[in-house]
Amino acid sequence: MKLFFLGLLILSGVSILAQNNTGYWQQRVEYMMEIDMDVENHQYKGKQELKYTNNSPDTLYRVFYHLYFNAFQPGSEMDSKSLSQYGSDRRLAKGEISVLSNEEIGFINVSSLTQDGVILKYETVGTILEVDLKKPVLPGQTTLLNMVWDAQVPVQIRRSGRNNSEGIAYSMSQWYPKLAEYDFEGWHADPYIDREFHGVWGDFDVKITIDEDYTIGGTGYLQNPEEVGHGYQKPDQKTLKPKNGRYTWHFIAPNVHDFTWAADNEYIHDIYPGPNGVELHFFYKNDPKIKENWKNLQPKAAELMHYFNESLGDYPYKQYSVIQGGDGGMEYPMCTLITGERSFGSLVGVTSHELAHSWFHSVLASNELKHEWMDEGFASYVSGWAMNTVMEQNKENPTASSYMNYKYMAIGGKEQPQTTHADRYSSGHNYSVSAYSKGAVFLAQLGYVIGKENLNKTLKRYYSEFKFKHPTPNDFIRVAEKVSGAVLGWYLTDWTQTTNTIDYGILGADSDGSSTTVLLERRGLMPMPIDLMVTYQDGSLEFFYIPLQMMRAEKPNPYPDVPNTILDDWAWAFQEYQFTIPHGKPIKKIEIDPSKLMADIHLGNNVFVKE
Repeated sequence: MKLFFLGLLILSGVSILAQNNTGYWQQRVEYMMEIDMDVENHQYKGKQELKYTNNSPDTLYRVFYHLYFNAFQPGSEMDSKSLSQYGSDRRLAKGEISVLSNEEIGFINVSSLTQDGVILKYETVGTILEVDLKKPVLPGQTTLLNMVWDAQVPVQIRRSGRNNSEGIAYSMSQWYPKLAEYDFEGWHADPYIDREFHGVWGDFDVKITIDEDYTIGGTGYLQNPEEVGHGYQKPDQKTLKPKNGRYTWHFIAPNVHDFTWAADNEYIHDIYPGPNGVELHFFYKNDPKIKENWKNLQPKAAELMHYFNESLGDYPYKQYSVIQGGDGGMEYPMCTLITGERSFGSLVGVTSHELAHSWFHSVLASNELKHEWMDEGFASYVSGWAMNTVMEQNKENPTASSYMNYKYMAIGGKEQPQTTHADRYSSGHNYSVSAYSKGAVFLAQLGYVIGKENLNKTLKRYYSEFKFKHPTPNDFIRVAEKVSGAVLGWYLTDWTQTTNTIDYGILGADSDGSSTTVLLERRGLMPMPIDLMVTYQDGSLEFFYIPLQMMRAEKPNPYPDVPNTILDDWAWAFQEYQFTIPHGKPIKKIEIDPSKLMADIHLGNNVFVKE
């Protein structure tokens, strides 16, 4: 049996260190694509050669492709959701898709598909192409899929499209037939309704032919800068004349799970030196109203990348592009598409958030449709601290607004568990608070549970161990356990899989002159260890730490300059907890969690003041 598994791992070519699990595997793709864009009718023809390696222990009889542009048609699931009572993202207006004309819709039409030269049967079902393979792909085998398709770029509605509100010609995300991911949970052939994505790791070789006056930026390294120019060529280097007024741009992107590009005939293209030899590219409209902000953004982007390198681990590519395009801000491998007509602070802020995704989305590629909070929440947490440093904001807790958003939703009774599929939240607001705010609080509060220094070590180790993989929530919490020595399954379960809330309170403190007895209570269902700060009448402080029994560990002292006492464990099932301060110093105030990092939904009972 051991020899069988060893042989399977050798066939798959996947490191046995992945996810600390010798059974881990992930699929592999190699795309070669040629795109011919017609800017007059916003249509393009595509050829795709896809080498697909089955590293799974399963035999595959079918495959699925995402045809994302098909969502932008009247009657699509995305259209239906925008019209429903649940609504959608605020950037997707109600009925906006329903009124699209034939010239405005998006589509991807597959005209031929073969497997190792043999014609395949397939069916387009909304945004999914269902394909029956002629020859099953056995574990460890590679098959070659060749496709021809034509497509139309929709008007800009959601993330992708043409001629957006800021005048960008093409924001080309989710633009090609993309093979669906197959992993230990099976196929992830989710229809494109509104939300996030999941992709297969691999290499991309892409050639895009477009009119000569368009500048392209996006995923990958340009292979022919001396031919196309547009700011990529060396100083004073002459570029070749275009053929029939058009250039073919050749990009290669190694070890990514998606490929995105944008094009405009009025882009300014700047290159700014980033840390560790990384080139930072900036593409923005030649508009006097925004030019100064975009110039000033460039050194800030370099500072942000340095911060993330220090906090998480080195950015693994040699290029990153900040591109004006899209409908707000969206992350992609090696680039982001953001709206550019912003104040300077807003421009830096959105860049900070989207750049943080280069670690949590582009390298730590969790399934965003199932664990969107691992990407959005983690990026929000780290980018908040980055802004604190780079923009010198000096906030004591950069995640404070996330706590406020989470508590508002939790107290209002509309919260859904973070295990909810990204498309199936009852409203766009619920999704946003759960993914961004509650996801950020997950990390900030974990710092309360295990200590900020342990949290910082956890993030670095998580990135080191799981980059270029598809980590799950359990993978992250296991890293935190190894770093801290604590048992943390309870934290992951209650915070992400339930809507249990935290609510602790102080019932009273009675003194007989020689000692003081303090009585606490747990009102919420979610357990937590307790930090308790006592302020005496003479102004002195004393810190008391109550370990949570099921955590089986104690965190480092967060207040090293304050006398501290570690009390007996508090077992969750006991709703009340009592301890004695064995001296008679008069008490002025007792406060639960003076750091405000525990997401207690009712703070009114967290402070006891002696009258």
